Amino acid sequence: MNIFITRQPVLNRNKAITATRLLLHVPDGAGMANAAAALQALAEHWPGERTVFVGFVGSAPGADLLAWQVPQNAMIEIPAASLAQPATREVMHKLAQAGVSLCLTGYGAATAVPAGFEFRFVLGDASAVKGNPPGLLIAQGIEDNAQFDACVKAGFGGAAGWFFLRGATPAKKLNPGHAQIVRVLNLVRHNAELRDIEAALKQDVALSFKLLRYINSAAFGLPVEIQSFRHAVTILGYDKLNRWLSLLLVTASKDPAAPALMQTAIVRARFMELVGQGYIDKSETDNLFITGAFSLLDTLLGVPMETALEEMRLPEPINDALIARQGAYAPFLDLALACERGDAAELAARAEALQITADAVNRAHLKALAFADSLQLS
Repeated sequence: MNIFITRQPVLNRNKAITATRLLLHVPDGAGMANAAAALQALAEHWPGERTVFVGFVGSAPGADLLAWQVPQNAMIEIPAASLAQPATREVMHKLAQAGVSLCLTGYGAATAVPAGFEFRFVLGDASAVKGNPPGLLIAQGIEDNAQFDACVKAGFGGAAGWFFLRGATPAKKLNPGHAQIVRVLNLVRHNAELRDIEAALKQDVALSFKLLRYINSAAFGLPVEIQSFRHAVTILGYDKLNRWLSLLLVTASKDPAAPALMQTAIVRARFMELVGQGYIDKSETDNLFITGAFSLLDTLLGVPMETALEEMRLPEPINDALIARQGAYAPFLDLALACERGDAAELAARAEALQITADAVNRAHLKALAFADSLQLS
């Protein structure tokens, strides 16, 4: 059975991502045994840096879920609407006995919570704060940053969802710090002399430090530590450096919500690179990475996408995907976005169009999450 996983970030009061919700869309008739098997198949790629909420869209966890060896950082979501069902309470008891943490979702002021159960987090709507939640209250279903601020003021400890992607007011041009990174990117992309690139980098020591930190991160997996930009060119070459310099632009924003935006962009980047392997020429996978990384550039830099890209002279397929949502890379970007939207039918259709299996999509999704976590963006 095709069981697709979508995700939502969980942000604290400071808009930093502290956990991830993985939502399994289990088709009618597939059953919890198939859901457990799908999760177990992902054990090797499980993202271990943050807490992971695991929920099941349209159903409550069943007894067959116990066949899954739940990772230490995972907690199971229990829908508030199912608390009255004996089967749900039995599963909750067994999960608790196995040391698995629980998270209550769909909580409202009128929700009756049975005695004897503990929840680390409680996801609920705006009315939930009027009740007596049995755990740290997290808002769900909010639309934008203004609603988030209102929920925090009302007493919520954070929120789950994509509200932070909406509501930014674009400026008319790049600020000087962003423009400097674009200049370095263009030098690398056009194979400029090393001395010219080094001179440009030395104008902002923080850029050089960030670049070396990314290249030496666990995500890159190099057997030696890169000591300088010249060393990086020797080991990696200009093409590989291009993608890592692109990360500098993605992570240059000083906005309080920037780390969450960066995380999202980089998950998209790595996901697109992974699912594109075997479907496009190997020489173009770095371009898929850059397409995903730049997919939130307008929001991160506070300018229209056309303004963000006009100085960079990127390959045409990247521009086509980011500005017009067309061309060779657009289907991979659409698939990455579908992993965030929570619509299983759309995600299945996007995957089918690319002839990518649900298992391959889910594996790439989790590997991309782990990759972004390893970069230490905050």
